[in-house]
Amino acid sequence: MSDASTPALPKKGFKRILLKLSGEALMGDNKYGIHPPTLTRIASEVKEVVEMGMEVAIVLGGGNIFRGVAGSTDGMDRASADYMGMLATCINSMALQDALEKQGVFTRMQSAIKMEQIAEPYIRRRAVRHLEKGRVVIFAAGTGNPYFTTDTAASLRAMEINAEVILKATKVDGVYDADPKKDPKARRYRTLTYMDVLRQNLNVMDSTAISLCMDNKLPIIVFDLTVRGNIARAVTGAGEFGTLVGASETNWA
Repeated sequence: MSDASTPALPKKGFKRILLKLSGEALMGDNKYGIHPPTLTRIASEVKEVVEMGMEVAIVLGGGNIFRGVAGSTDGMDRASADYMGMLATCINSMALQDALEKQGVFTRMQSAIKMEQIAEPYIRRRAVRHLEKGRVVIFAAGTGNPYFTTDTAASLRAMEINAEVILKATKVDGVYDADPKKDPKARRYRTLTYMDVLRQNLNVMDSTAISLCMDNKLPIIVFDLTVRGNIARAVTGAGEFGTLVGASETNWA
């Protein structure tokens, strides 16, 4: 495990990446729903990465509309609540697809739940072919199964399409040893091992997602999405920001 004194993230020429966005990332300063200017900004940043020659896949959460765990806590059947959360991810995916296409980016949306009128069914080989043709592929509806988060869906899809890294977008500039909003002495980690994350129960991704990445040696970069240009910085290794998970277990070491 390393702390903030560790050198900057290594530069890496990626070919294929998976970007994980929370539903909350689309809210901007709102408390619910989708903030159109924020959606447009994210789409423009994704376009910049595509124009750099990278193949981009995206998984979105649905917490800005409905969160399955919260619904089950309020007495709703967990499976039903999770399916509602999956539908929320489809709404967000459609919104991002529209924003990307308005900026001239070719996209395909694939859903783990069949809904032919709005999305292709998820087919791994077809998704890979879309990526090879330069299209942004948006994976909606999680894994299609209750009890699995969109973090787990992101890890699963990243491995299925042979992505080289997961970019985990958050509202803070990396992983800290305490809540930086509450503790001014909180330290930001520059690098972490997968086991560091699991042992310390750090809020990176859920344990199933981290375990999948660990088993398949898939690195994760945690970064602040609220700063314009950070998606491009994350994929190029530029700047002093973010936290790299899995460096010592992968070819990043």
